[in-house]
Amino acid sequence: MNFYGLIIGATTFLCIGAFHPLVIKAEYYWGVGCWWLFLLAGLGCIAGSLFVQNDILSTLLGVVAFSSLWSILELFKQRKRVEKGWFPKNPKRNE
Repeated sequence: MNFYGLIIGATTFLCIGAFHPLVIKAEYYWGVGCWWLFLLAGLGCIAGSLFVQNDILSTLLGVVAFSSLWSILELFKQRKRVEKGWFPKNPKRNE
């Protein structure tokens, strides 16, 4: 039996689920100025994915990489959601 698909599918699901609150918290505490952290994480995971020999780990690094890169867009969308009042604004952060 080949469990690669189940492992990758479950991990992708967990990765997407983890990045959703991560984007919300990042925007709340740091604003959209932290987008470069997601870029560095994405680029680092892309590089790791290219050089790791293990197929599952390489695939999972690719999933994390593109989840990180997609989070940059979501960070800016989150700012708009905060402006609309859908999410709380951090009163301690000045923008």
